[in-house]
Amino acid sequence: MFLRAKKRLKDGKLHHYWSIVENRRTACGRVVQRHVLYLGEINDSQMESWCRTIEILEHGQVRPTQVALYPGGRRAAALDCEVIHVRMADVELHRPRQWGACWLACELWSWLKLDSFWLEKLPPSREGTRWKNVLQTLVCYRLISPGSEWKFGSCQRH
Repeated sequence: MFLRAKKRLKDGKLHHYWSIVENRRTACGRVVQRHVLYLGEINDSQMESWCRTIEILEHGQVRPTQVALYPGGRRAAALDCEVIHVRMADVELHRPRQWGACWLACELWSWLKLDSFWLEKLPPSREGTRWKNVLQTLVCYRLISPGSEWKFGSCQRH
């Protein structure tokens, strides 16, 4: 693993965006690079810290550790683990993603036994299209995002 910087000229200034990248060898012997983690813009001390973390991960000396999170400025209780102070005023949420909604919609589909109901009414087409799966995808998407009838599969960014 290593840090990779991408440069971008924005508003007349040069910005460096960092990512952690890993080299992987495929079954056919080619080496491909896999994006592991996007870090965004980081300062020099953060970059050094990430390099040390990568070195630890590379050498296999990782073992799980427990840490305690406390709001910045608040005195932490005496604990047996490392304490990390978080400046809550500086915490931001960017591009949140919904987790679990798709799973829940599929579970509801299964619980209502809609698979067996639609299987006999929507057999696969001659070309192999499984209309039951198309219907399940559309229904689940509609449950997850009710007001978005035809946005499924589009490349719109919000």
